[in-house]
Amino acid sequence: MATAAVTDDFRLPSVNYTASIWDDTFTSFSLDDRVQEKYVEAIKALKEEVVSMQIQEGKTATIHEKLVLIDTLERLGVSYHFHREIENLLHQIQDYYYNHDLFTTALGFRLLRQHRQLAIYIAGVFDKFKGEDNKFKETLKSDAKGLLSLYEAAHLRIRGEEILEEAAAFATYHLNLMLDDDDQQLLLEFPLLEEQVKRALQNPLHRGVPRIETRRFISFYEKDESRSELLLRLAKLDFNYLQNIYKKELSQLSWWWNELNLMPKLPYARSRVVESYIWATAFCFEPQYSDARLAAAKTLQMLTLIDDTYDNYSTLEEADLFTHIIQRWNIDEIDNDDDQIPDHMKIICEFTFSMYEDYEREAAKRGKSFAVPYAKESVKQICRAYNKGLKWCMGGENSNMPRFEDYSVNTVITSCLYVFCSWMMPAMRHVSSKETIDWLMSDPKIIAASAKVCRFLDDLGSYQRERKEGRMLTGLDFYMNEHNISVEETADKFAELAEQAWKDLNEEWIVNSSKTGRGYSRNIPKDMVELVLNYARAAELNYRSLQDGFTIPEILAPHIVTLFVDPIIM
Repeated sequence: MATAAVTDDFRLPSVNYTASIWDDTFTSFSLDDRVQEKYVEAIKALKEEVVSMQIQEGKTATIHEKLVLIDTLERLGVSYHFHREIENLLHQIQDYYYNHDLFTTALGFRLLRQHRQLAIYIAGVFDKFKGEDNKFKETLKSDAKGLLSLYEAAHLRIRGEEILEEAAAFATYHLNLMLDDDDQQLLLEFPLLEEQVKRALQNPLHRGVPRIETRRFISFYEKDESRSELLLRLAKLDFNYLQNIYKKELSQLSWWWNELNLMPKLPYARSRVVESYIWATAFCFEPQYSDARLAAAKTLQMLTLIDDTYDNYSTLEEADLFTHIIQRWNIDEIDNDDDQIPDHMKIICEFTFSMYEDYEREAAKRGKSFAVPYAKESVKQICRAYNKGLKWCMGGENSNMPRFEDYSVNTVITSCLYVFCSWMMPAMRHVSSKETIDWLMSDPKIIAASAKVCRFLDDLGSYQRERKEGRMLTGLDFYMNEHNISVEETADKFAELAEQAWKDLNEEWIVNSSKTGRGYSRNIPKDMVELVLNYARAAELNYRSLQDGFTIPEILAPHIVTLFVDPIIM
């Protein structure tokens, strides 16, 4: 492991990353407009039927039935068709949902928090499920559906909500007991519940990527005897309709990337256009965000080349030079200085500047030129942060390890969130003024929280790999050095830090970014704030179980196939 200072001309041995496993999977796709038109017509008719039969007639339904309907629409991935109707239903429910059993109370709590309609003190609705000893009642341990609902609700907790900490521990313990029970008597009453419990314990619903959760739930729902055939058909049609849009976008991205033909010239870097697109779909999956997804995927591939140039190829001297070039942002300097600038850096700079020129034109066309200066600055900023991080991780800067707090601050920048937000901004439909730029420049807490979720999970996943390869220091090394504790203790601490970051993210989403919130973020378009929340969800997908799904393409391959390759059989 690199524990001593290295010379400025020292070059680490490059990692030979796996090549893209997708080749021409999507380049040959051609969207049949007639097929899409038929989907649109069928979806429109079913939407009208759902509003008439399920929502309008459901006004006389019980609180429990209304909540289940909303939850089903959301899990099936079709709630974006019924925004107004769902908000109206939730408004009717919010003062009454807690006078019910554990399942209904927890479901109402979760849905209202997801929709930012509950403040922090409302967690007290669960007090009634405690006994005289101030612990959750033992009678609840046999309520499998109620425990699962409580478990999912508890993952929207924020700091200081002790009752939800207790709820999470209580539900987790007893759900695991049910799965470990040899005869599993408590799950026999609901045969499909076991599958849901296993999935939830692996990854809570609130932390899941929406489209992946939708695909799983459709498979589950079609086996549910109480299903609505109307909702199931709508969900399947909508999924296939969106999948065709995604295939078209992936085809465009694949052609764009293949025509650039950069990888033969940059063999040390990762080619991850398709994996970048799964992040883009996590950010915003709805059909109207096509341009935003394309921008996000291209931006992430651009940043991947820059990141790999720092981490997997450059000497410290070259990294300083590259950072200097990016700060000056002058294409003429690259063309006129053949001796000083290495070829790989010229290629990366020319590609980055070309991307920026395209961005500038697109922003002007959409009347959003106010975002242009910050987009450029965000790339300069991330390169400075990459360079600083490289010196720390290679043992440079006089071989002094940074304070962990300094490392954490730097990783908020290297998370790419500032670049994502600014480079996607022209295509975000509801961003129309410089106020969103001012918000980004104010270093909002929600971005720091989301970035830390990613960083702590990524560090947990990368530590063993970096240790085995003996290449670079990681955040775990910095924390161990500062606190003089073991690897095992540090790993536990990082898992705890990721949990704390989720609580902070929840608070910013639920309390401070709602229209009635107390924070600056309340004036920012919801789709921009939701992008930040979804970044953490994408991080959970990529770095869950101490793995790196972006670097190792086989990890994400099953999700890519189900989301972008295989349609649902009607």
